[in-house]
Amino acid sequence: MKVSDSIKYVGVNDHQIDLFEGQFEVPLGMAYNSYVILDDKIAVMDSVDQNFGEEWLKNIEEVLAGKKPDYLVVQHMEMDHSANVAAFMQKFPEAKIAASKMAFVMMKSMFGTDFADRQVVVAEGSVIELGSHKLNFIAAPNVHWPEVMMTYESTEKVLFSADAFGKFGANDVEDPEGWACEARRYYFGIIGKLGANAQAVLKKVSAIEIKTICPLHGPVLDSELEKYLNYYNIWSNYDVESEGVFIAYTSVYGNTKKAAEKLAELLKSKGCPKVAIADLAREDTYECVEDAFRHSKLVLASTTYNGEVFPTMREFISHLKERNYQKRTVALIENGAWAPAAAKSMTAQFEGMKDITFASNKVTIKIAVNEDVEKQLDVLAEELK
Repeated sequence: MKVSDSIKYVGVNDHQIDLFEGQFEVPLGMAYNSYVILDDKIAVMDSVDQNFGEEWLKNIEEVLAGKKPDYLVVQHMEMDHSANVAAFMQKFPEAKIAASKMAFVMMKSMFGTDFADRQVVVAEGSVIELGSHKLNFIAAPNVHWPEVMMTYESTEKVLFSADAFGKFGANDVEDPEGWACEARRYYFGIIGKLGANAQAVLKKVSAIEIKTICPLHGPVLDSELEKYLNYYNIWSNYDVESEGVFIAYTSVYGNTKKAAEKLAELLKSKGCPKVAIADLAREDTYECVEDAFRHSKLVLASTTYNGEVFPTMREFISHLKERNYQKRTVALIENGAWAPAAAKSMTAQFEGMKDITFASNKVTIKIAVNEDVEKQLDVLAEELK
């Protein structure tokens, strides 16, 4: 990927990985981005995952063409971006390392050294001049680790945004769904809990002119930046992106599934602008989390299990709560052979969540969908459409 004549991409693509951070499915692989800024002084922006150190260093050497780097800027200490810091410092013994004070503490834990004689400690407002390029540092604590810095290169107006504006997927394959889908799943899966922190950084960067965003994952963004900034503003403020209904269900013998599908059919027939449906036991958990945050209304349909809610549903609601799910309407469908209790259990899980409005209509199934249940579903669809 080309950034500019003086800012070069030296990142790597990972197609060996099956689960990012041990939990997120990444069928299109993953990118670990790194950049080199060429000027009177040379800065390398971030490292890459431990499995790609040799490839990364080779990429750097090709760009340097015999020159030596003056700085390694470490914006984020998570291991997919910092694993090769020590290898870089060993290979380029004259280079200094620029990072936040907390990042150096983490380096001590990770590498057994904090490179004390080569440190350049940066904080909000710090500037490193490379020549015609200037690195202006922006504190971005808890987006999503506490030591995170972003860097604004003010000459070419490039924002090196750390993990913000990143997405799942390697950069050498085309994502058939475009940027937003996997960026949304990435955001809510990893940063979602920290919306207030993301909002604070967005306010800072809104005051500067940005022509290019260089994240640590995914493609370089160099056009339609208002679109990407708007997505992040919606997501981090927990606002509704799409008016519509997401139906998430669990079903043991297919009856709760039948009710969920019937509700989806009714909603569509009544003109609901968007209807999505997912089997929580069979579809990617974080795709479902993404859909719950994307839509204005959420329907949870679950069988009663051990006198409570089905385990997959309980886990799903826990994921939502962990990520500060809010500002949504929630409707409940429960099933139980003799004593339906799933709705009560699901309602209890929402305690403490902000701005959750429960639909006035609830659907209760006794084993199978019958005429009475269909009437209940029709009433609920009329409320939610």
